[in-house]
Amino acid sequence: MTAITRLALAAALTIGAALPATAAAPNGVWELNTKDTRFALQLCGDGTQLCGQLVWLSDADYNEQYKPYLNKPMATALRPDGANRWKGKMQLFGHSFQGTITAHSDEHMTMSGCAFLVVCKTYEMYLVAP
Repeated sequence: MTAITRLALAAALTIGAALPATAAAPNGVWELNTKDTRFALQLCGDGTQLCGQLVWLSDADYNEQYKPYLNKPMATALRPDGANRWKGKMQLFGHSFQGTITAHSDEHMTMSGCAFLVVCKTYEMYLVAP
């Protein structure tokens, strides 16, 4: 194998290792790692945007205040922002923020966002129903 061929092969392997695994479309019901909140997410708009709504809250006492947000949109037309990643304005429990949802696998995503550019939070989300 020539030096150029070895170099090209090494570069291809390095780039391939750096790319995220391809995840399936995020359609389904996703539960936060806190196990008290679930969102239904689906591709929408032109088929590349992401939309979602709050569909379930646990019976925990603190969730009583969030019941008015059940079945209300939490994400409308988040735009693609790289492979398996959507970014845009979200609504969560009456608060607006700029956020990102990133699919890491068919069953795992993260939702990150900042309100007022200083209050930031990241949640792990797991698929509970396709």
